[in-house]
Amino acid sequence: MPYAKAKDGTKLYYKDWGRGDPVVLMHGWPLTGDTFDDAAMRLVEAGKRCIIPDRRGFGRSDQPWDGHDYDTYADDVTAVLEDAGVQEPVALVGFSMGGGEVVRFLTKQGKNRVSKAVLISSVVPYMLQTDDNPNGVPQSTFDEMTEGMKKDREDFFQSFFKDFFGVGVVSHPVSDGVLMNAWRQSMLAGLRPTLAAAQAFATTDFRPDLKSFDGVPTLVIHGTSDKTVPINATGRVVADQVPGAQLIEYDGSAHGLFATDKERLCDDLVSFLSGSGSGSVGQQAEQRQDEAAY
Repeated sequence: MPYAKAKDGTKLYYKDWGRGDPVVLMHGWPLTGDTFDDAAMRLVEAGKRCIIPDRRGFGRSDQPWDGHDYDTYADDVTAVLEDAGVQEPVALVGFSMGGGEVVRFLTKQGKNRVSKAVLISSVVPYMLQTDDNPNGVPQSTFDEMTEGMKKDREDFFQSFFKDFFGVGVVSHPVSDGVLMNAWRQSMLAGLRPTLAAAQAFATTDFRPDLKSFDGVPTLVIHGTSDKTVPINATGRVVADQVPGAQLIEYDGSAHGLFATDKERLCDDLVSFLSGSGSGSVGQQAEQRQDEAAY
């Protein structure tokens, strides 16, 4: 199993699958790189090399007390690429809080290091509700999350993942096995990194970083019924403010698109990252919508 070493000595686990143009897939909170197993399989079959890290504090990586901020997370991605011997530009795919790593890596490393960028259900550009970000999530919500995790983390995440995947009394878009596996992955993380990473994605303002996307082909994918990361504060803002960025909205879908809309998400990723161009992705999305209308 490959392990890279971060600047502070933290060991960072990552998967290195396939051969071809490199794609880095960065998972969300509080999960692991296993999030992207299905997508990575499809991308490898399409001729890509997939680098899939476990973020520090999560999964099989070390659980240090410090370093749970986006500058360090971006530097950790650089350390993984160096360990894997990847010198050429990489495509970056970030799910949820992983979207912050995409844009911060771009800011720190420059667009010559990045071939394409994909944000899936991403926290970019800013999650917290403020006077100048009225569509964000209230601080009280994050406070309640923190209290719930400190009181009974195991029970908190059982409830959390129901909203994450849009599971309700009638709606059940994922199996009980998917819910169980997400809970299992969350328990691999330490309590300190779980709390500190939540603080990072809740409060980091990426709005100044958006200019880093300039000139980089960018695809934004977001569910319109995402209660975990509201689309009006994130995906739609990126699409509006990043020139040339394409937004694909998954109508009625919740946050965990990698499971709720697995086949569609894999199709869109393969199409965009295979060089067929964002226009092709958009045409396919429009065709699906037209077909769904009949």
